[in-house]
Amino acid sequence: MMRKLTVLLLLVAMTIPAFAAGAIFRVRLEDSINPATKDLLLRVFRQSEKAAAEFVLIELNTPGGLDQSTRDIVAAELNAAVPVVVFVAPSGARAASAGTFITLAADVAAMAPGTNIGAAHPVNLIGGDSNEGTADASMDKAANDAAAFARSIAEQRGRNVDWAEAAVLESSSISASEALAQDVIDLVADDTEALLDQLHGYELPDGRVLQTLFRQVVEVRPNLRERLLSLLADPNLVYILFILGIYGLIYEFFQPGIGFGLAAGGVCLLLALFGLQVLPVNIAGVALILFGMGLFVLDAFTPANGILSFGGVVALLAGSLTLFDIPDRSVGLSLGTILATVGAVSLLSIFVLSKGLSIQRRPPACGVSCLIGATCEVRKDLNPVGAVFIHGEYWTARSMQGMIPTGEQVMVEAIGDRRQLLVRRADDKSPGD
Repeated sequence: MMRKLTVLLLLVAMTIPAFAAGAIFRVRLEDSINPATKDLLLRVFRQSEKAAAEFVLIELNTPGGLDQSTRDIVAAELNAAVPVVVFVAPSGARAASAGTFITLAADVAAMAPGTNIGAAHPVNLIGGDSNEGTADASMDKAANDAAAFARSIAEQRGRNVDWAEAAVLESSSISASEALAQDVIDLVADDTEALLDQLHGYELPDGRVLQTLFRQVVEVRPNLRERLLSLLADPNLVYILFILGIYGLIYEFFQPGIGFGLAAGGVCLLLALFGLQVLPVNIAGVALILFGMGLFVLDAFTPANGILSFGGVVALLAGSLTLFDIPDRSVGLSLGTILATVGAVSLLSIFVLSKGLSIQRRPPACGVSCLIGATCEVRKDLNPVGAVFIHGEYWTARSMQGMIPTGEQVMVEAIGDRRQLLVRRADDKSPGD
């Protein structure tokens, strides 16, 4: 019995170091490459280095992403103390645009069957190609810069330099088997388990040998901040929140009192501003959007016969198209989102403001004088100026008896300057009643 126990303890003692020798940090990237993605990967690299991990495994499936975030991730990969393995998976996944650079920069690049890599060509805001005759010089510069970046990565990792350049300049995209045959990647594996089997004993160019047997796989997930940042790194969501925030404040401006418009509009605007901080924003686009919304408001107070509203539509559309400086349309602001939002805002603004304007210009049925002696309710504190609700309309009113809180019943005593109602408490029994 003692002999069996001794053997068991020896086996446990031999096994524990194998598990503790170094874990495999695994992280999944299944969306666009943005500042949240960058923060997540940089955190994973720091944690893996601190824990002396065996390597970091990035399972990648992305349509592309932001240039600066991609460059930061690639720099972290090239300088990581722990080996980095990028696995484009599962079948049907892709490493397009930014994903191409991240895959090329890995110590070990692998793909699952049925995946593809490439199409890293920058595109302009309206979806054109910088190889077309109508493309501007800035897009040519962006393409050449991206091509040089891809070449430098491929050279450092010993991959196919010619294909890396073609992926940018010619939008070349190839399958997993083609990538393996052209020395773009190192391995093809059906799934993560098969990949780990192939990586056991795999020797890197610098002489390091990867071990996967008895290694613990640590799944790293985004924290709350990174999830929120990833959500607000979507240009479509940020754009809609920005428009809703402005519209909420405009609604509050027309609606007396502090209510839903200020609360909802304020929250939407704060979230949008947070997103605008992490996305590449064109200040001219923001100014055009604000200018367009201002024209809608001005049209309610001036007899412009819709001219200002038309200018507002043009400014809002121009501002929306230039709001974000994101060349890649697959991760940028969708043209459909722009047209739908501008159309809805324009129609709603024209309808609401035209109705408000017609009500303001409509003469009272019995004249202003019929309001004298009428009883109404205070809807905004009279201190001494506020608002009352009378005959289905809001009127500016001035208290003749000091401060009168919201909800009190008051009676119209007279009509002041600029059709301002002079009121006093309805239950007042002062002389002269």
